[in-house]
Amino acid sequence: MVKLNKIYTRTGDDGTTGLASGARRKKFDLRVAAYGTVDETNAAIGMARLDCAADPALDAMLCRIQNDLFDLGADLATPDTGEDLGYEPLRILAVQVERLEQEIDSLNAALEPLKSFVLPGGSRASAALHLARTICRRAERLCVELAEDAGERVSPETVRYLNRLSDFLFVAARHANDGGRADILWVPGKNRG
Repeated sequence: MVKLNKIYTRTGDDGTTGLASGARRKKFDLRVAAYGTVDETNAAIGMARLDCAADPALDAMLCRIQNDLFDLGADLATPDTGEDLGYEPLRILAVQVERLEQEIDSLNAALEPLKSFVLPGGSRASAALHLARTICRRAERLCVELAEDAGERVSPETVRYLNRLSDFLFVAARHANDGGRADILWVPGKNRG
């Protein structure tokens, strides 16, 4: 159970932050940037939920995702070093990825087929979900970069979850645009003269 009595500790005043394992890393460390961007994704989803409250089913999905993103952040903040931590670290599981896939399929089934790329916008909810999607893609890129580092480990499920989440956010943005009917479509070369 997490218990926070004191918000500031002064331990980060030297430009480092503590991982869940107790190890210290520079605040610009790639692992810290990855889970920080996951946190940013979560905050963007929280903002999007303000505009999705009229759709209880979508809001419930987004609420579950926000909780998953805390799990994912905990996963990234607890590197798998092979050492015994004295507890079972929280990890993203395949079942969480599978639930996202089911929710994508459910939302996508009712959407108008795409005839072009979609510009972010249409409704406030859709624009907010597109913003969350782009932040999620950045988190995914950072996790993939981190996984490529020979001295680091990132679970494949973490990368899969972020990849599916950006797909979910795209489909959810279209869903929030009246089932895709209010999507703003890209017109290639439209303003070239």
